[in-house]
Amino acid sequence: MGKKYFIAGTDTDAGKTLVATGLLEAANQQGLKTLAIKPVAAGCEHSEGGLRNSDALLLQQAMSGDLPYEQVNPIALEPAIAPHIAAEQLGKQLRVAQLAGYCRGVMTQASDFLLIEGAGGWRVPLNRMETLAGLAKELNTPVILVVGMKLGCISHALLTVEAIQRDGLPLAGWVANRIDPEMSCYEENFATLKDLIPAPCLGAVPHLDNANGKVASQYLDISLLA
Repeated sequence: MGKKYFIAGTDTDAGKTLVATGLLEAANQQGLKTLAIKPVAAGCEHSEGGLRNSDALLLQQAMSGDLPYEQVNPIALEPAIAPHIAAEQLGKQLRVAQLAGYCRGVMTQASDFLLIEGAGGWRVPLNRMETLAGLAKELNTPVILVVGMKLGCISHALLTVEAIQRDGLPLAGWVANRIDPEMSCYEENFATLKDLIPAPCLGAVPHLDNANGKVASQYLDISLLA
């Protein structure tokens, strides 16, 4: 069985997809067979093939394995709002068991390195009772946390780490992604996070004008994943 990880972020737009595609590219460069899933995505656009999410398409392009879009992103929602609200507006309900079933369908396929990308932050609701964190718990996958480096990120990161630990999941590693190029005291904030997050830092991705997985992979070290 290959390694499987859940990609979580400290917030919306923390850079989960950039880091996920970077990790996939890094694994590809080692000759590993990689797969990725974004089980639910809001903010999808119409195409000839149906609704498509830009982040899911990037994951599909970055993986070395071959999956149809419907397996990469089984639940595609058009409104660019919180997934549970988007689903409610469309008369649908999201459930952990449903998403876990989609993920397990992909997890049964042979791979060396598989990523499941979440949506938003750790406690994004799926319905009035469940959050997306429940999917990571149901699948029992170690978590890679993407910290969007900006003012206030230390508290966001540490609270997310506490929630992951409270949910009984191992934190396999974390990545600093500089989303604010003007962030004050970046190095000091980064050093504080390295001291306080009880997991290896897999890398620090600088602010990139033309951000993509291949460039991000240069700043990531997957050998640090246990």
